Amino acid sequence: MTDVFVYTTPHDERARPLIEALIEEYESRYGNYFGEPARNELSRYPAEYFAPPHGSFLLLLRDGLTIGGGAFKRYDERTAELKRIWTHADLRQQGLARKVVYELEAQAARQGYSRIYLTTGFRQPEATQLYLRSGYTALFDVDVDPEVYGHLAFEKDISNLAAQTSSQAGEAGKLSTHAA
Repeated sequence: MTDVFVYTTPHDERARPLIEALIEEYESRYGNYFGEPARNELSRYPAEYFAPPHGSFLLLLRDGLTIGGGAFKRYDERTAELKRIWTHADLRQQGLARKVVYELEAQAARQGYSRIYLTTGFRQPEATQLYLRSGYTALFDVDVDPEVYGHLAFEKDISNLAAQTSSQAGEAGKLSTHAA
């Protein structure tokens, strides 16, 4: 059993399980709660937003099968915004999402970002816990019913990673594969 991160694009055929599962997950949790089909969230941004030099898209493969993934896009000059964090439903609670988040943070740092921003939906308590346990600061009152906010925003300072990886920034534009 070998887990490997692959930097690619949302158009990669191996990304299909991630995209389809996210659509199903959003539709089952939110339906039309936000006034539009949940699948619209996944088509809100063109694939180019998740490509170097400003973004990145990765898949976590196990023995060639997609078991997780995620992406980031430019939020502002110093901030990357995480999007599309996903792990296969049958493989949750094994730390895979945390591995994906940490890998995306490291890649964002290699691409020159010093801060991460993200939002998750109020009906995704597992995601909220993932981000809190991964060192993110909630930009909302965690003691208030999350439905009040709709989208729950988080941030994390990764300037320590950026300082460690600044010498590797030239490698960020390459598509790469490495063991997770």
